[in-house]
Amino acid sequence: LLTLSGKAQTDVTKFLGIPVDGSKTKMIKKLKAKGFKKNQYVKDVLTGEFNGRNVNICIVTNHDKVYRIVVADTEFMNETDVKMRFNVLCDQFQNSLKYVSISEGNPQIPEDEEISYEMTTHQKCYEASFYQLPDTATISYKEIIQAMLLLKYTEESSKNLSYETLHEIQRIIDNQDIEKILKKSVWFKVIKYDYDKFYIIMCYDNEYNEANGEDL
Repeated sequence: LLTLSGKAQTDVTKFLGIPVDGSKTKMIKKLKAKGFKKNQYVKDVLTGEFNGRNVNICIVTNHDKVYRIVVADTEFMNETDVKMRFNVLCDQFQNSLKYVSISEGNPQIPEDEEISYEMTTHQKCYEASFYQLPDTATISYKEIIQAMLLLKYTEESSKNLSYETLHEIQRIIDNQDIEKILKKSVWFKVIKYDYDKFYIIMCYDNEYNEANGEDL
């Protein structure tokens, strides 16, 4: 049991290959080694380049255990540009072997959507969520995990799946792989700063370290 518990804790969400775990001090040190620098205006916030964008990085902790890395754009975008950036991110995550989502389709924003109006009037949230797969994930493994998530969270019928796929799903359930994956969420959303000023934040969460009410 101790061995299994130890393995579960090492298989956590990673940001730039760094486990989202440990103390804030150690995380800052590791991110600085990746080239990020101290933000001169905000304490404990780092700044640098990530996925082709200038970003600020904030480290969120629970009892000095890191459970979230927040990556926020430093530059505002207009409505057209932020929709394009959001949709590009959706494609990048969907096409990566590192990630899988619960959604069947691609959660892109329609080209003709007036997001400023929708966010202000209807409080609509533009957000996409994914789960980080093991480093050794293959295309077939990703497809099986996707099928499992669809069976668990949507109306997808198991009648459309082959016997081999269902057998592999049962094996993964028996090994509790799906519970580990669901602890490794990565999500991003559009933030509205002003009428025509937007930016995107991305969050890498290690849900093993997240508060679960122990302080209440």
